[in-house]
Amino acid sequence: MKKIALISDNHSFDGNDMIKHLHDCDEIWHAGDIGSLESIKEMRDMCTFRAVYGNIDGHAVRYEFPLNLSWECEGMSIFMTHIGGYTPKYYKRVRKILEETKPDLYICGHSHILRVMPDKDLDLLHMNPGAYGHHGFHKMRTMLKFEINEGAIQNANVIELGLRGKLGRRKNSQKPDDSPTDLDL
Repeated sequence: MKKIALISDNHSFDGNDMIKHLHDCDEIWHAGDIGSLESIKEMRDMCTFRAVYGNIDGHAVRYEFPLNLSWECEGMSIFMTHIGGYTPKYYKRVRKILEETKPDLYICGHSHILRVMPDKDLDLLHMNPGAYGHHGFHKMRTMLKFEINEGAIQNANVIELGLRGKLGRRKNSQKPDDSPTDLDL
């Protein structure tokens, strides 16, 4: 069994407020738009770190990480890229890869909108963790945590990290509830 944190679209934000959610993870997967290598340094030192580059990433990030990444984890085949689209309207490049490689789990970022949805035609599960950074149009900063055990995803949770653009707390405001929300998969 492996405990996974799935993140994306930090746009150079270091994510210091989400680090507490990563300490029990075996692996951290980043679906692109990292921005700067410095912003992910602490995460990379914690455990196995896998990432792809996104459309905003410059030479340093593109040198370090690929456009596409495929691997096996606990009996599950995974394909990850940054821009790929959603079922049934995948980008042509991604649809071809999905049809040829037939992964169990397809991951992308880019939209800044969290989605977890099955594709019955291609027999896969699609995950987009949303964005944990502050740049973009999303309202809530999010990430996913789940376990992979013998080819199955278990104990999937959405973690809301607070509103985009809210870097600090006002005196009378409440702290965002960043406790996990279970997903029924």
